[in-house]
Order: sequence, then C-alpha cells, then structure tokens
Amino acid sequence: MFVSMWCITGFSPADGETDLVSCRRWDDPKISALSMDGDFLIGGIFSFHSQASSENKTMSFRELRNARAMEFAIHEINNRTDLLPGITLGFQIHDSCSEVPMAVKVAFQFANGMDAFFNDTDSCSKSAAAAVPALVGESASTPSMSMTRMLGLFGIPQVIVSCTTCHFATCACLSDKRQYPAFFRTIPSDHHQAAALAKLVKYFGWTWIGAVRSDTDYGNYGMAAFLKAAQEEGICVEYSESYYRTQPRSKLERVANVIRRSTARVVVAFLHSWDVLFLWQELLRKPLPPLQWIGSEGWIIQSDINRCIGCGGPIGFGVPRSVIPGLREFLLDLSPAQALKSPLLTEFWESSFSCSLTGSSGGARKCNGSEDIRALQNTYTDTSQPRESNLVYKATYAIAHAIHGVICNDTQCDKSILDQLKRVNFTTKNGYQVSFDANGDPVAAYELINWQVNKDGYLNFVTVGHYDSSRPRGQELSLNGVIIWVPRSVCSESCPAGTRKAVQKGKPVCCFDCIPCAEGEISNKTDSLNCMPCPPEFWPNTQQDICLPKPVEFLSWDDTLSIILTVFSIAGAIVAVSVAAVFYKHRASPIVRANNSELSFLLLFSLTLCFLCSLTFIGQPSEWSCMLRHTAFGITFVLCISCVLGKTIVVLMAFRATLPGSNAMKWFGPPQQRLSVLTFTLIQVLICTLWLAISPPLPFKNLKQYKERIILECALGSAIGFWAVLGYIGFLALLCFILAFLARKLPDNFNEAKFITFSMLIFCAVWVTFIPAYVSSPGKFTVAVEIFAILASSFGLFISIFAPKCFIIMFRPEQNTKKHLMVFSKSLSQMSRLAPPTPCAFLFWFVHVPLFWFCNSPLIDCT
Repeated sequence: MFVSMWCITGFSPADGETDLVSCRRWDDPKISALSMDGDFLIGGIFSFHSQASSENKTMSFRELRNARAMEFAIHEINNRTDLLPGITLGFQIHDSCSEVPMAVKVAFQFANGMDAFFNDTDSCSKSAAAAVPALVGESASTPSMSMTRMLGLFGIPQVIVSCTTCHFATCACLSDKRQYPAFFRTIPSDHHQAAALAKLVKYFGWTWIGAVRSDTDYGNYGMAAFLKAAQEEGICVEYSESYYRTQPRSKLERVANVIRRSTARVVVAFLHSWDVLFLWQELLRKPLPPLQWIGSEGWIIQSDINRCIGCGGPIGFGVPRSVIPGLREFLLDLSPAQALKSPLLTEFWESSFSCSLTGSSGGARKCNGSEDIRALQNTYTDTSQPRESNLVYKATYAIAHAIHGVICNDTQCDKSILDQLKRVNFTTKNGYQVSFDANGDPVAAYELINWQVNKDGYLNFVTVGHYDSSRPRGQELSLNGVIIWVPRSVCSESCPAGTRKAVQKGKPVCCFDCIPCAEGEISNKTDSLNCMPCPPEFWPNTQQDICLPKPVEFLSWDDTLSIILTVFSIAGAIVAVSVAAVFYKHRASPIVRANNSELSFLLLFSLTLCFLCSLTFIGQPSEWSCMLRHTAFGITFVLCISCVLGKTIVVLMAFRATLPGSNAMKWFGPPQQRLSVLTFTLIQVLICTLWLAISPPLPFKNLKQYKERIILECALGSAIGFWAVLGYIGFLALLCFILAFLARKLPDNFNEAKFITFSMLIFCAVWVTFIPAYVSSPGKFTVAVEIFAILASSFGLFISIFAPKCFIIMFRPEQNTKKHLMVFSKSLSQMSRLAPPTPCAFLFWFVHVPLFWFCNSPLIDCT
C-alpha cells in the first residue's frame, strides 16, 4: 500500500556500470479529498473516517470542519497583499482513515509527487520533486509518528495539530529532534501540561493527592512528567494507579478500591475519555467520598462524558478556544452544487440531511434543494469553541509565513521551509501569537476549564483561568472566574511564615510538624523547608517572617542624655572663659600673682578645650570625628596636666629658692616653665601623630555586642596607640600627684600644692572608676561614660584649683591682700597638721576647704 517506486535498470558489460532506465510507482496515487491548485501546495491529512474499507463507515464532522478551516485559512492568505504577494497557495487534503498504512501511503505520495514515471540517467535514489513543501499532519498517535519519521528524511516539515480524541501528538517524546527532525506542532507538549497541572494543584494548596493514568504512552509519559513536576512543587502523591479499558475488570475494581480507601480528596487523571467514563461508572457502584478531579486535555473538554454524578466540578486544562473571524460564514457557504464537486462534501451533505444529491443512493430520497445548512446542529456548524480548528488555522499560517521567508525578490533563497518554520513569529488575525522553540513546540497556553451545572441542570465547560508559560516565573497561572467545588486535601496544615517544616518520622514528606525558626532566622513563605538567616545588619521581626534593618545606636544630638552632657560641656567652657576674664581683670592682685598667673591662664585655656573636646564624642561617628575625639582629648588633657605639673614644680622650686644660697628659681623661671609645658605636650602630639599615621580610629559597626541592634562606634585602630595616649596622661597625672603630695606641708606661702593634690586625687579617682563603668556600659552609654569622665575630671581640676581664688576675688575682695593670704595659709597649714597624710586626709581637704571659705563669708552663718 506504500506509494513508492521500483526501477528497471540495464547493465553494460563494456564499462561495468549500471544505467538507470526508469522508475515507476508500485501503486496508483490516492485521490485527494479536497484540493485546489496553486503555486505552492500545502498538504493536509485528516481522519475523516475511522476505517478505510467499510460499507458502514461514518464521517467525522469535526475533522471536516478542521479540514475546511485549513481551506479557509489558505483562501484568506491568498487574498492578502502583505503575505506571499503575487503567489497563490493551493492545497491537497487526504483522508488517513485513522489507519497507519493509509497515512504512510499519503506521506509517500506527498514526498514523491504525482508523476507515474520518473527517468534519471544518474540514479534512482533521487525521487521526483516533492508534491508539497509542508503539510498539516495527522494528529493521531501512531500515524503521526510514522509520517514524521519518514517525512523528516525528505526535509518536509509536518505541523501537527490535535483533536480531542487523539492525544499522542502532545507527547513530550515528540520533541526529540534526533528522531523527529521535521516535527512541529501547534498544541503544547505534555511536559508543559504536566507542569501546569502541578502548579494548579500547588495553587489551591493540595499537597496530598492521588494519581490515575491510562496505561498507554499518552498516560504513562504524561503522568511521569506530572509526578516529576509535582515533586518539585512539594506535592505528595498517596498513590499512582494505571488502567486501560481493555484490561480485565478486576484491574478496574482494584483501582476504584484504592481511590475509595484513600485519604486524598484530589485525584489527578491523565486518562483517555473512555477510560474516565469506565472508571467513574465503577466508582459509583459503592459509596464514594467527595473527590475533586483534575483532568488532562484528553478528557476535560469531552462533551460525551460530562454525565458524571457525584464527581464535583472537575477542573483541568484544555486548548484555548477562539473564534476565527469569517470561519462560520465560510463553513455555511456551501450549496448542493458546491458539495457535488467533492465526494467528501457530497458525503457530508447526504449524511447531514439524509438525502441523495446524485440520486444513486438506494432508498434515500433525493435532495430537493430545500435543505438549510444553517439549521444544522452538529460539530461541523458548531464554531462556538473551535479549539482544534484554531490549531489548524495557526498551523496553516505558520507554513505560509515559512514559504514567505524563503522567497526573495521572486527568486528562491538558499533556505528551506524547514529552517524558516523554526524562525516564524507572528500574530494571527484572531490575536494568537505563533512561534516554535528549538524542539518545534509552541508557547504553552491553556484555558482552565471547570465543569459547572447551569440552571437547566446541564454541565457546561466554563473557562475560569488561563496558563501561559511565556509569563514570568510564578505568574504563569491566572484565575478569573468562580470555581465550583474546591475542597482541602492535605496531610498536615500549612506551616505559616516564621516556621519551617519538619517531616514526621516514618511518614511522607507532606506529613510534617511546624517548627519556629531559630533566633536570627526567618521564613517568608508558607510551608518553608528551611529558615534563612538574616544578613548581619538585619534582624527578624516578632513574627520572624521578614528581616528588618537593625536599629543603629549611637549618642545622637537629640538624645536627652546628649543634651544634658552638651549643656554641662558648654557651661564648663563658659565658666572657664569667665574665670580667665576675672583673672585677667585682677591680674595685679596678690592672689593671682601668688599663683603663677601665666600658667593659670594657660591652664584655664586647656580646661576650656577639655570641656569642648567632649562634644566631639556626640553625634554619628564619622571618619574625621573618630580621629579628632581621641587625639583632641589626649592633647588637651596633657596640656592641662602639664600646666598643673608646672605649677607644682614652681611651688617646689620656690621653696628651695627661700633656702640660704639657693638659686633654684633661676633654673625654673618663666621660660623654663613654658618650655616644660610645650615639651610635655609635644610628646603627646607625636604619639597621636604616629597613631593616626599607622592605624587611626575609624567608624565601626559593632554587630557582635548585641544581636538585635548595631552599635555605631569608633574603632581604636591601633590599640597600642590608644593605650600610649592614655598611659602618657596617667603618667603625667601620677607624677603631678606625687610632687603635689610631697609639697603639701611646705611653708604657708606655698599652699597651692594642697589644691593640686586634691585636683589630682579627683582626676585619678574619676579615671580609675571610669574603667569598669566604661566596660560594663551598653551601647551609646559607653560614650556617655567617657564624656562624663572627661567633664568630671575637668570640673574637678577647675573647682579644686580656681574656685577658692575666684571666691576671694569676687566675694572677699578685702581678703585679696598679702596679709590675709598669709592668714589663710596659716589656717590651712594648721588644718593640714590635724589630718594625717592618708587618703582620708585628702577627702578631709576636699570637703573642708570650700567650707572654710563659706564660713568666713558674712553672708553665711556657720554657727
């Protein structure tokens, strides 16, 4: 039955070569059911009949509608000026009769051409020119595969469409270009349908399902793809059963019992339409729990099985329906005269109206012309949901665009239609985009169909959503309608955000417990398998479903504590400047001159800087503020203590100068005093310079001290530099304290050593207590403790040294004389002799000296 050729050859003994004489076909060519001449012919193969030889064979009106949809598309293309201008397309449409031999015979005929003989002096291996450059192919399973393998050898592309009763054209195996190099299809692969079904199940939160499939290539391949996609989506399958309608009834009963006993309330069915019907009939024999059926395109839009009772509202994906403008008018524009031109149309007319156009049909009445095709109600005239016809329409246009691509300036380009089909990308008249990927598959697009009962009690196919694989990931599925009957089917309830799933021991992965995320971790979606740690600078909220930026903590200017410290800092600087002004105004008075006025002014200046340097510790740490705060603190305090040390040395030198023959003051006069202060300060400046040059302090986000917030502080940089600065300050303070302590019992005129002793005692006490307070203070209070230590030590120096003198200058001017100064010194000397040189004595001095001055005031009664 194959349409091929046999060759008559001749042998020449002279040269030992075989000469080809002619090739002749083995069989007569099959007459096309529908045809039209043109510059290019597009082939078409449809299953108009179920058998090739049968007196009672029936015609498929649906297939006739699909074939005429191809004819309509070709007429539409021929009337266009932008597509194939000046070129007429024709067609040859054949009937495969749903048989593999017939389909292969037609395929050979398309490949060999229509000539009965073919002569070639070279070889018989080259056949005649192909009758068609491409064809819209058979959609049934075996014929489709057989034709595709054969036509691929000749480079003739086959664009497969699908019908509701022929499912194998959706098989993912047909995407293998090694076996099917010339295969294209306008219906998506089952690979996409399986992914869509898995996303649908995931969308409704069904994590505990059952699966049933037809025991055929369609069902096995499709279910395998679905199970893989379901596993990736975290869906558990309680059972997976297979069945085919020709298998023993015991197999059907076993499958039905598995479904009844199952706890899953959702069943995904990759079945043929008749397999679904048999299974439902068996299930209804006994009580059945409520089930939600998820159907593949093989049965979800089958009108002949929508009589299921108690099956809820099945949902599934079908090929998108589309109204093709002008198709209905074209189909109905058929008169008896036109029908007589084609045996296929004649058969349609006579079958539809039960009459005979030719008058040769025995027993049938003759058609009288009163037949109205518009009054027919069958699948030929039903264009409300022409799903398959739309696929044929797109396939025809795809071939036309491919032919258009190989024609350049009325000449044939060095390209093939097969190559051009791989590149087509256009939008049809009814708004559908057509293109093929590397496997010859289109973009996967489905309608989500739900069976719903109308007011009359009949089931309707209602479109409630769409699936488009070209959309961004996670947005492929969209719902736009009300779905009837959507139960819950889970083994364990979903874990909310902020928890993770922990599989129960010995149970499937969909049976789990919900465990709260650990500290510092979140899960921002339901049913999360793992909790994610927050980045270092983030921390979970209370629900542990989102990472929030950690609050950054530092001593800001608008903080209440900062305001208080700023007020004290500025007040201290103002008071120091005011005292300097008072001292300058009374610079000739005995009390100012007796206490080394030059060092006093320099000390007041350094104290002012000490008060102000605390301000550099407030505010958000920056690169310049971090370097300034420690260096300014170190230098100003060294300058301050250098002045105090200078005053102490002056007291000691002055005492030695009163001894007979001593010239000590000559070696420590004003120039030497200034030089000593400058030298001590320059040493600290050198230490700070080296610190800043080698490893300066810089802003640092401390993420370790507290988990839930960030401490913005100044890193020390070089720890050696930092401790060198503090150590040098401590060394000078200790030296000053020792000298002042040794000079506390000098003659009365030089009693300032006692005040210096008190000031150094306070200074050392403050900084000794600062260390544990600094270490134990949290966050921004660490900086506040440091500022407090600076202010406390500054105020301690200022009050101990300058408060008594200012009191005399401002409130006891009559005592600002040399005589009163001697009396005050004598009183202080007597008080010092009463208290032993112990730490308690220092406290005694610190309390009683201010009290002495206040008791001598006429405004205060100490009695």
